[in-house]
Amino acid sequence: MATEIKTWEIIKGELTEINTKLAHSGRKEKDDLEKWLKTNPKILGDNILVFGEQVWTKSGPLDYLGIDNNGNLVIVELKRDKLARDVLAQVIDYASDVSNWDIEKLNEICLTFSGNSLEDYITDHFENIELDDLVINKAQRLLLVGFSIDEALSRMIEWLSSKYDVGINAIILNYVVTSSGNELLSRTVIIPEEIEKEKSNKKKFTIPMSDDPANYEPERLKELLKIYLNNKQWSSKRIKNILLPVLLKKDKITREQLKKEFVKAGEATDENKAGYFIALMSNQLGQTKKDFLRQIINYEYPKYHWEKDNFSLRPEYKELVKEILEIDE
Repeated sequence: MATEIKTWEIIKGELTEINTKLAHSGRKEKDDLEKWLKTNPKILGDNILVFGEQVWTKSGPLDYLGIDNNGNLVIVELKRDKLARDVLAQVIDYASDVSNWDIEKLNEICLTFSGNSLEDYITDHFENIELDDLVINKAQRLLLVGFSIDEALSRMIEWLSSKYDVGINAIILNYVVTSSGNELLSRTVIIPEEIEKEKSNKKKFTIPMSDDPANYEPERLKELLKIYLNNKQWSSKRIKNILLPVLLKKDKITREQLKKEFVKAGEATDENKAGYFIALMSNQLGQTKKDFLRQIINYEYPKYHWEKDNFSLRPEYKELVKEILEIDE
């Protein structure tokens, strides 16, 4: 059966059904509903952060673009009235385009929406997130929002979710105006939120860590370093633009000294922020699959077994690093 929410107000001890439409109250999807959801997007879900609105795709603008705390993008489509079955094809079309977007494009969208980079926006709104552990846009979730839903669409959503593990859900809203003039907005969902969270959590993964360096031949090492240092990940850029140039000038640099270098270079506004960036870089250095970084960069654990410090460049690779960074004597 199609989902429908009804509301009754108790007036003088009697239940009086409230049947209100946005249009009846002069409210509009674009002018009002989207504005309300923007003020408190938690109505979409506790683990969803909206970072773009009216985002253009090859098939037109999607209403909201969000990200969850596992790095999956969330395509949100709003309808002022009923969610019809054809809206499913619409959001799948959007998702097929969004799935190809890289971090640079997503960052531009977030800057337009919030004035902050996606990296900073995620850090500010999600607690206990290791940013470089997230694989951004590895998967997409589809979220349909309306005031009722076609029975066929509800059936298709349940089928896609249960049989094919597709990250899809529908939120059904109920807008009412009470006799005193108060406006209320309530919601229910097609797929229980516990199941949605379980599906999302399945996409979490543990990244194997190691302190062992690799032993690649020079040409292979150079190839791996060039690929890594020229990608669009923030930590890669910081290793290339801050850490390696500093290590070419100094035999060894402490974590505290490195913080000051970040601030001096304008890469961080203060040393606390710099410390966070160094933690992200340290995570990259310790990932098993990035053993080529440990082949050229050495570090120690002088204070805590979990905190890398006393960074240095292995002497035999200084010339190779200069060549990669295109630094002349």
